[in-house]
Amino acid sequence: MGEIHYPCYAENNRQAKRHESVNEAGHEPGDQDIEESGEIKGHCNNRSIESLGLAPYAETFIDETKPKDLIQGAIRGMLSTLDPHSAYMTPEMYKEMQVETRGEFGGVGIQIGVKDNRLAVIAPIEGTPAHRAGIKAGDFITKVNDDPTKDLTLMDAVQKMRGPKGSKVNLTIQRDGATDPLVFTLVRDTIKIESVKSKVIDNLGYVRLTQFQEATGRDLSKAIKQFKEQKVQGTILDLRNNPGGLLTAAVDVSEQFLPSGKLVVYTKSREGKKDEWFAKSKDQLEDLPVIILVNEGSASASEIVAGALQDWGRAVVVGTTSFGKGSVQTILALGDGSGLRLTTAKYYTPKGRSIQSTGITPDIVVKLPTPVLAKADGKPTEKDTEGRAVKPPTGKDASPPSGKSPEEASPKNGTSPQSSPAEAGGELSLEQDVQLQKAVELLKSWKIFKELKSS
Repeated sequence: MGEIHYPCYAENNRQAKRHESVNEAGHEPGDQDIEESGEIKGHCNNRSIESLGLAPYAETFIDETKPKDLIQGAIRGMLSTLDPHSAYMTPEMYKEMQVETRGEFGGVGIQIGVKDNRLAVIAPIEGTPAHRAGIKAGDFITKVNDDPTKDLTLMDAVQKMRGPKGSKVNLTIQRDGATDPLVFTLVRDTIKIESVKSKVIDNLGYVRLTQFQEATGRDLSKAIKQFKEQKVQGTILDLRNNPGGLLTAAVDVSEQFLPSGKLVVYTKSREGKKDEWFAKSKDQLEDLPVIILVNEGSASASEIVAGALQDWGRAVVVGTTSFGKGSVQTILALGDGSGLRLTTAKYYTPKGRSIQSTGITPDIVVKLPTPVLAKADGKPTEKDTEGRAVKPPTGKDASPPSGKSPEEASPKNGTSPQSSPAEAGGELSLEQDVQLQKAVELLKSWKIFKELKSS
């Protein structure tokens, strides 16, 4: 299932802003700022065809044509010339986009993007068919079943990968380091995403956000309350491989670490129009230090949170430079239930830093070990693909777990390069995760220096 996640939504009355990513489960969790601004009425009929001067061509074509199909095709073609984030959504796509941000959808669990007109995997979603089978961040999908993906739009790719739960789809993968294409047979499933995962490590609160959904802020608040009850001495907010989500969720998360009234993020359009979002609730952990972990797979809403807390000196950012997805998409609802998604603005951190193509630079750079057979240079980021295509940032990779069926757990052709533990999908142990080790070390040192000062 070709998924698209629309990462940043801000729903205020008739507005819904979000950051965009796409996943084969329906919509990919990534980032897409979406603003739903009213309804555009219109009908795809013969008069529409005539007004566009297309009637003679439609009548001459060898097969009978439907005005609706011609109009939709024209809209798709027009939007595809703008940028990879602008697209037409059928009524079904538009409805699914709204449902999927609630954290459940059908698919195989891949976040996808486009690079050089090639369908690229941003990251597999943990616990999904794609993750279990070993689909990796940075893979290129060359075929869905027997259909080549070259020049497909993200929306078309999503449609081809979708399907009923229990049905199968074959993905042909081109992977760096593999000489032959890999063919994975995946069984579609209902994808449920748990966006907040928390635990205590050495008396330090650790919370990992996998995406930004409607309930993310609420679930994070519960985790923070538990940390306070356990009297943790610091907090680690892990945003690695989090491709984004709802803009409102990013604000909900940020305001739990910032005093009320602090600017979280603002957007600016081509005309210079500025929209701002401020923290409204009190910092729940105002007396405790915070470390944020980011990497090349942290995009959109993740970058909003990291940038806000970094700008206000509320957190130390550790890891590698984030992806750099800082554009805003506006969703226009059409009269027939379909929609248009247009890139209309860029967003900025409180201090005016543009995230687009640059990302968030960590205060302390810590790189994970380079996987065996991986390219010496990193995966391309938005900066590398500016003006050409969307990002495939480095992110989670998965090795097939034992006990899985051969169909789901292993490719049919070619051999899969070995992955280091640091590249594997899912959570790493503290012994394997040098970035998490650094965060723990910093917070422990923080406590020691605080005690020295007080004594």
